[in-house]
Amino acid sequence: MYVCSCFGITEEQVKQHAGSGHCTPRQIASACKAGTDCGSCVRRIQALLGRGTGCATRTEEAATAETFIPARSQAA
Repeated sequence: MYVCSCFGITEEQVKQHAGSGHCTPRQIASACKAGTDCGSCVRRIQALLGRGTGCATRTEEAATAETFIPARSQAA
């Protein structure tokens, strides 16, 4: 099924790009131009990236990321 009709990009192609490390709509656009013309496919690309394509979702990234909050300086 086509995701991007402007450039003829299929779901399978988006999944292949995601599997090779392109894990954001912007990275997918850089790899194959999908989402760079009319933009109507961007939401579908976002949905594909969040569903088992090998890329971590934002919630998975947040759960595994270390948070660093610098202490405020006591000197004024």
